[in-house]
Parts: sequence; C-alpha cells; structure tokens
Amino acid sequence: MMHPKFIEAAVRYSLTTGGCIKFDLKSFDQGINLALTGVSNQRTLENFARVGRYFAKRPGLPLLIASTLLVPGYVGADQVRKIAGFIAAIDVRIPYALLAFAPNFYLPDLPYTSAEDAYQSQKAAQSAGLTNVRIGNRHLLDLGWT
Repeated sequence: MMHPKFIEAAVRYSLTTGGCIKFDLKSFDQGINLALTGVSNQRTLENFARVGRYFAKRPGLPLLIASTLLVPGYVGADQVRKIAGFIAAIDVRIPYALLAFAPNFYLPDLPYTSAEDAYQSQKAAQSAGLTNVRIGNRHLLDLGWT
C-alpha cells in the first residue's frame, strides 16, 4: 500500500532506467481481497491506475505489468474478468500473467489451480480486451494428485 508520492518516484526511476513496475492484483472485489490478504485493495488499484497513465510513454518495453494468483474458490474467471476490464480501461497492451496456485504454506487445504480454470480465466481476460495475457506456473496446473 505504497503512498502515491513514492509510486510516482518509482515511475520516474523506472522510466529513466528501463525498469518495470509489477503489481500483484489479488482480486478486484474488496471482500475477496480482505479474505485473502486482510487489507483493502483500494490503494493498490489507485496506484495501478496512477502508473498506467505513464504506460504509453515507453513503447516497446512495458513500464507496468500485472499478475493474479488463481486461488481456487476465491479467484477465477469472474475476478479475472473484472481485473482485466480494469486493466484494459487503462491500456489493453499492459501485460497480464495468470499464476497457478499451489497449496503450500498458506491455504494448504485448497486444491491446485486446474488447467480448465486457468484457461477459462485467460479467455475471460482476453474477452475483457487485454491483448497480452499469459498463464504462468503451468507446471502446477492439475497437480491435485500429488
């Protein structure tokens, strides 16, 4: 939950050094974000939009990238569609990675993300208008048998 003046400083630094700013957008809905993290996502979404205003200033090398962890029962195609719509309203070219969930340290009672859920989430992001969507952690998909 970075203060806006610090995110602006990070943008200036990234623009001069060629770096990028990555946001982990856990969910779009406040209640789900509170359940997963214990904090509001309002500042995160505001800061993402703030950085997004600079996205077109550096063509060819993305200034801003986003990812979302696909947590079974919490974050799937519905949340991804909302997040992707939010991102697309800023710039449809912002790279977006959907990450498979593995039940390790936190939430060990949940299953792995299924391949079907990951692909449905990718389709949801694309249908919201994003042009650069990928599935990450593919090696974790459908590992519920382990």
